Amino acid sequence: MTKELLRIEGLNAWYGESHILHGVDLTVNEGEVVCLLGRNGAGRTTTMRAIVGLTGARKGSIRIHGEEAIKLPPHKVARLGVGYCPEERGIFASLSAEENLMLPPVIAPGGMAIDEIYAMFPNLKERASSPGTRLSGGEQQMLAVARILRTGARLLLLDEISEGLAPVIVQKLAEMIRTLKAKGYTVVLVEQNFRFAAPLADRFYIMEHGRIVKQFAQSELAGNKAMLQEYLGV
Repeated sequence: MTKELLRIEGLNAWYGESHILHGVDLTVNEGEVVCLLGRNGAGRTTTMRAIVGLTGARKGSIRIHGEEAIKLPPHKVARLGVGYCPEERGIFASLSAEENLMLPPVIAPGGMAIDEIYAMFPNLKERASSPGTRLSGGEQQMLAVARILRTGARLLLLDEISEGLAPVIVQKLAEMIRTLKAKGYTVVLVEQNFRFAAPLADRFYIMEHGRIVKQFAQSELAGNKAMLQEYLGV
């Protein structure tokens, strides 16, 4: 039986005077990989930021493990077991890779030990003493995700993690997501790279103009090619 982890209903969000989200409805079940698709400006990143309380005003409902989170500040949302990896990564440039990994607070039990992190990301083990500025883009991205795994978060919000990276690194990130899914993590992806997301996600939501316009399952992918072309140009 599937257990619902995240339910968003009638979500509206603003940045100042700009009304970005217009009644977003979506659900994510425990252990799923769900992908938000859409063109730039569709509202996908704002949806992620609204979940963790990083937009301006919010209205509607965001339930995490059944608990209403719409009025909670970001640090309290995190303590519901939510980890957000923003597109800009936020690596501490002057600290080594390992120092970056030692910084995150524990927000829930079950965070990954350093040895587990290094088993999943051998590149980071090799670069443990390198400062953040010396890491490649791919290594920075791995480090940004690894930091979340240290906290004990089980719902991972990953924003454009494949953007601008070499194909070999993108492949490693895909393997990482499969491993995390096998370990029971729940993942919400925002992705422009449809080829990266297509084989990984259980379900897809397409956003346009701050709304969900379509949703479909992995099994319906083949039958939705024309619709994907229309909305995404893929």
